[in-house]
Order: sequence, then C-alpha cells, then structure tokens
Amino acid sequence: MKKTIGILAHVDAGKTTLAEGLLHLAGATRRRGGVEEGTSLLDCDAIERARGITVFSGQAHFSFGGDEYALIDTPGHADFAAEMERALSVLDGAVLLVDGTEGVQGHTQLIWRLLRQRGVPTFFFVGKCDREEADLPAVLAQLRARLSPRLLDLSGGFAGELPAAAVESLAEWDDELLERYLDGGYDPALWLRRAAQLAARGELFPVFAGSGLTGRGLEDLLAGLGSLLPTDYEERREAPFAARIFGVRRDPSGGRVTFLKILSGSLEVKGEVGDEKVNEIRFYEGERYIQAPRALAGEVCGVTGLRRPLPGGGLGAVGDLPAPALQPVLQVSARWGEQPLGQVRDAFLALQEEDPALEVRWDETLRDLQLRVMGEIQLEVLQELMERRFGLEVAFGPAQICYRETIAAPAVGIGHFEPLRHYAEVWLRLEPGAPGSGIAFASECSTDALAHNWQSLIETHVLEKEHRGVLTGAPLCDVRVVLLKGRAHLKHTEGGDFRQAVYRAIRQGLCGAKSVVLLEPWYDFTATLPADQLGRVLADIQRLQGSFSPPEIAGDTAVVSGSGPVATFLHYAAELPAFTHGRGHFSAVYGGYRPCHNADEVVAAAGYDPERDLENPPGSVFCARGAGYPVRWCDVPDMAHLK
Repeated sequence: MKKTIGILAHVDAGKTTLAEGLLHLAGATRRRGGVEEGTSLLDCDAIERARGITVFSGQAHFSFGGDEYALIDTPGHADFAAEMERALSVLDGAVLLVDGTEGVQGHTQLIWRLLRQRGVPTFFFVGKCDREEADLPAVLAQLRARLSPRLLDLSGGFAGELPAAAVESLAEWDDELLERYLDGGYDPALWLRRAAQLAARGELFPVFAGSGLTGRGLEDLLAGLGSLLPTDYEERREAPFAARIFGVRRDPSGGRVTFLKILSGSLEVKGEVGDEKVNEIRFYEGERYIQAPRALAGEVCGVTGLRRPLPGGGLGAVGDLPAPALQPVLQVSARWGEQPLGQVRDAFLALQEEDPALEVRWDETLRDLQLRVMGEIQLEVLQELMERRFGLEVAFGPAQICYRETIAAPAVGIGHFEPLRHYAEVWLRLEPGAPGSGIAFASECSTDALAHNWQSLIETHVLEKEHRGVLTGAPLCDVRVVLLKGRAHLKHTEGGDFRQAVYRAIRQGLCGAKSVVLLEPWYDFTATLPADQLGRVLADIQRLQGSFSPPEIAGDTAVVSGSGPVATFLHYAAELPAFTHGRGHFSAVYGGYRPCHNADEVVAAAGYDPERDLENPPGSVFCARGAGYPVRWCDVPDMAHLK
C-alpha cells in the first residue's frame, strides 16, 4: 500500500530526529542525519540548518513491511504552523510526537485540534524515553486527560498482534468485539481490522513510545502504521485525475515547483492540467530528487510547469480547501530604502505564492507595503529569504495587531451602480457566521427575478475580495451574505456593474448596522514557572486581560494554562524568564479571534472614516439627466429602484 504520513510536534520535541530514525531503520539512508550537526536529510535549507529548526515541510520516501511511505516532516515552531496546516490536507495518517520529558504542550493541543477538524487518523509517539527525566505513565495520563481517553496503548511493544491490555480496551469500545471476547472468540486478525477501522474514523488513537535518537520503539511504530493504517489508492488508479496542492517552492535555479499529492488517477509528464502542461515530475528526498515519467494515486511529488495553482488548491476532480484555520496575528510594513519598489514587491509576492497567509498588500494612498505574519521568528526568516534569494535587504516596522471585524446581528445592504450606460442593483442580507467560517454566500432570490448567470456572478464578487469593515477598515470575517433581490438592465448591464453593486451593498449594510464588532487575535498559552512565582504570574494574567485554568503544582514547579489577547501577551514570553531568572517558560499558540477587549480605544486610534476610503466606497451611483452622480450610503434606501 502507498501511505503518506506526517510527523507533527511542538518545537524541539525531536521531530526531525524521529523522522531521520525512521528513514535509517527502513534503509532509506546509510547514516542517520542529525539536526545539531546540520546533516539532516529533511532540514536541507541553509536557514533550517543554521537555526536548527524546521521551516519548510521536507519530504522523503521509504519502504517497510511491503508498504511504500511518503514521509512529510513539518515545522514545529508556532510561527510556521501555517506550513504545517497545509501539509495536513495530504496525509493518510499523522504521527503526533510528544516529548516524554515535557508532556503535552499548548502547540500539541493546537495540532490535535487541527487533526480532528481534518479527520486525519492519528498515532501518538512519546519520544525521548531514553532520558532519565522521561515519565511515560505521566505523559499517557496527560494524553488521556487533555486529548482523548480512547488511547490504544502499544507503548510496551507491537509486532503485529495486540497485547492483552489493548485487546481488552478494544472490547470495551466495541459491542461486537465485547460479545466475542466474553464468549472466548478472540480473533487477532479481526481485532486488528476493527482497530484500524476505529482509528480511521477518529475513534481510537494508537500510542507508541521510544526514542528517535536511539531507535527504540521505531520498529513498533512502523509495524503499527503497517497494520492500522490501510489505504485504497490501488483501487483509485483508474478513477479521474485528482490532486491536492500542499506547497510551492523555488528550486536553486529559480524555477517554480508545485508539490502535490495524487488522490486518484495519475499524472504524466507533458500531461495537461487545465490549460497548463507538466514539464517534470520529481520525487524528492530532502533537497535531492529523481525525475519520473508518471505519478500514481497515493504518491507525493513535485511538478514543474504549473504557474498558477497555490497551496490548498485542488486539481482535476477535487475542489479547493476552505480558508485555513490558522490566521496571522501580526501585520508589519516593509522598509526597503533606495531599492526599486517593483523588485521588492515582486519578491514578496513570490514568497506569498509559497505562503499565501502572508497576504502582501500595497496601500497606494499611504505608499505602504504590508504583510501579515505569525511572529518575530518568521520576520527574521523572511529577511534572510529576501537577501539570499533575491539580493534585497529589507527591514520591517513595528508589528501591529491584525484586527478583524464581523457583525453580531443581521443587517441589509443595498448597492446601486448606474453611471451612464451601466446598471446593476443588489440587495444583500448580512448575517453573523460561525467563528472561523470566513465569508459564505447563499441566495433567496428567484431566477425569475434575476437570471441565474447574474446570481452566479454576484456570488463570485462576494467571495473574490477581502471586504473591509467600517470600524477600523480591518478585514471582514465570519459573515454569511444572502442575496435577497437584484436587477439588471437588458441593454446596459455589464459584468463589472454587479461587482461595483456587490461591493457597495456590503459596505452600505455595514455602515447601517448597529452591531459591527471588532475582533482581535487571542493566544492559548502555557506557562511553566517556579511555584513561588505563581502569585505574580496569576496577577499578570488578570492584568493582561487573560483567563486561566486551575494551576497544576508538582514540587517546586507550577504550570498554568490559559488564554489572552495577543496585544497584551505579545512580549510576555520574554518577560517571564526575566523575572524568574531563566526558570520560567511561556509558550503561546494561535487561539482564534474574539471580541476586542479595548475596542473603543483601538477604533479611536485608527481614526478610520469609511466614507473617505475611496477604494471601498459605501455609497452608490445613480443616474439622472444622462450623467451618474454619487449618493451617500444613508440615502441609498430611499433612492433604490427595488422596494
């Protein structure tokens, strides 16, 4: 069977070491690569080797037990979590690595939530068990308490048959197996098949333990992946072609390489994908690759010749993924001195192809080049990439919080666009959407009143743009846009007319709404500190507008988990070690958007006037005496042609 697995973990958990150990055990490498020595097969970029962390998802292939594996090593640092999230879309199974000396971390829980949202079968591996301070029973207890109680404990070893304790656990979770078990009808093959089925449905999670460094437990893990992670790609080879893109990179010559997973069918060199043609198919082993004439269902490869597809996109018989769950929390302005703006902007746009979350934006009015990031380490890496790849020296201004706006109650917006010989009118209802849902569209307009082709065009215009809110001009999110009615002119309506009407209707509805809400990003955090500093830390959390769960105290160490605004906790990771003399540690991961804790202050500081935003006008354009004229948003309902 062909299987794609990803190794996921928080930073410094030993993820790349585990990957190197698996490759060496399977005979894919002659010697084990090392992170500290800069010899890792997977961390092959110069930036990764210099920093000792994974920045880009690395790939390698190996065979074991008759199965063929594509292995993806993903970044563990929170600043590069978007790269990790993109890789999830092509995994058949995930190995979630937990440090046996530190246990479940905040980033572990973030990865777990993403895996469950995506429905990826998950195998735990408790690593660093060769160390004296490792505490396997405590980590297993944490996994059961914080992630899932349905752990199939194979940490004592696995060679293709379940140990007695695991057999009993399965019987407890499955009525049919329980009945057979009580009747003395234990069938090892049946138990394994049922365990694999439960794992595929996300109802059971096998756990292994050992050390990526010494190799202990790695053969057990591979045996478990072989027995408990079935795939059916052989049956999909004759199906229509479908592929998922999970990455875009530039090779040393500057050529664009699109990384994808073939979900069904096959792809051949010189084959057509849409209106583009495949030049090369590459199978990567770290930075090296071999070319092949064809890629089959279940295989992960790099393709040259495709210029437009972006990460998250679908090819062939599969559509694009929804917006990613992880969003940048900081916005910065680039500084480029006397270097040509065009070169700088093109370079950032090239990096945006690899990481769409950067969302590079040029503000013509302010002459400001803005981009969005997850943190300071990502900014440092961007500086290095700009210099190394493009020969450009850039700096960044102070980081600003990425605010967003939404609505708490429905509102109706009207957009009318009628310069001479143009015509379109649209009525939209804006409704609150679920957190993280982005912008969605629906129609309640009859095709008798407005033809289907115009309605499809309206949907395109609703979804094609990042609409701006009216409090600070921040991006609009989590809104369901419903088409109520619309009108076109048989002679004068053109496609661009509905674009203008839709944009103006959304803005007009927001200006008239009484329930626009400013949102800010939050962190989920974990603080580990000396117990005698607990009082100060809890007071700090409250002062910074955060909240926390009851602290856990073991000996002279306390652990506090909680959440709080990025704006107030942004620098706490540096403050905690300072006043604890290096004994405290603060880790934070993206925790979503919530109502802003100081919205009035932020809105006042922004000084945003939606009517002066010429790129996003809330008013409409009507026509009289052969000429178009503007109408303020508040007067549009009285002037609208539809009633």
